[in-house]
Amino acid sequence: MSSLPHESPEGLRRYMDRRAFLAALSATAWPLRARSQETAPVIGFLRNTDAASSEPLVSAFRQGLASMGYVEGNNLTIEYRWADNHEERLPALAADLAGRGVSLIAAGGGSVVALAAKAATRTIPVVFELGGDPVRLGLVPSLNRPEGNLTGVALFSNGVGAKRIGMLCELVPKAKAIGLLIDPGNPNAASEIQQAESASHSLGVRIVVLEAHAGSDIAAAFAQLRHSGAGALAVMATPLFVSQRDRLVELAARDAVAAIYPFPSFAKAGGLMSYGDDLADAFRQLGIYVARILKGAKPSELPVIRPTKFALVINRTTANALGIVIPPALLALADEVIE
Repeated sequence: MSSLPHESPEGLRRYMDRRAFLAALSATAWPLRARSQETAPVIGFLRNTDAASSEPLVSAFRQGLASMGYVEGNNLTIEYRWADNHEERLPALAADLAGRGVSLIAAGGGSVVALAAKAATRTIPVVFELGGDPVRLGLVPSLNRPEGNLTGVALFSNGVGAKRIGMLCELVPKAKAIGLLIDPGNPNAASEIQQAESASHSLGVRIVVLEAHAGSDIAAAFAQLRHSGAGALAVMATPLFVSQRDRLVELAARDAVAAIYPFPSFAKAGGLMSYGDDLADAFRQLGIYVARILKGAKPSELPVIRPTKFALVINRTTANALGIVIPPALLALADEVIE
């Protein structure tokens, strides 16, 4: 039988040298991995609602990041800050993220979140998601040339209020009044009321404005709706109502109210009808823009995204439960009908 290499003095020396080399290589491998994780970018995620209700949107945000090669917990760290529907907390939360020196702040939750992030820093990139006009809000000087440290996704959901009122009139032609549920703390509330009232004049209906400053106000708003004699309800696009989606759908079903909502998730959760942007897709695009900036793009080089596709989703199961027959013309316009 042949002898093993290390049975001779020379073989033993080579064997020990090889063992020492492998041990040294193993000892350096973990510190290298650790340093790689330590140098992964840290970004802030700021939102005015709570973590639980935002989970589907955060999931879409992570999908956008992953499509560009960034995976949370692997080569990216995300510091989350939730205002839990207390918007007065946003300035302090934004300042905290800026003070920690994050690489970027993702402000996903409407204009109030974007404005808080803008006030907190002039140097850290901020990528926002909101409904309304960011130029009018003073966030950017131009959609095509943001110039400063902000850019993002600006939805049209608060610009189609008149269209929603018209759809409700088609759905409930006997309605003499239509309720409009708004969040008066949202900067787009006045514009939403103006659009609805403008549409109401030509449609021959009256608008009943219902206010909810917080989730705890929604039940009282529905009580006011019942007493007003309104035959249908339009819900404004605002993060507050997104966080209260299930409650709104539940109360509309309880009171047999024909309601139209701003995002598809409402109809898919049992709401009668929705018309507006796909909010989940907006958060996916938010993640993509964040990744592009992490890869070296400047916010000033990235035009504000304005999605141009609106989805009409009708829940025929809910319509049947309410005893409502969807007009064929409205069904023909639907992008999705839930049976």
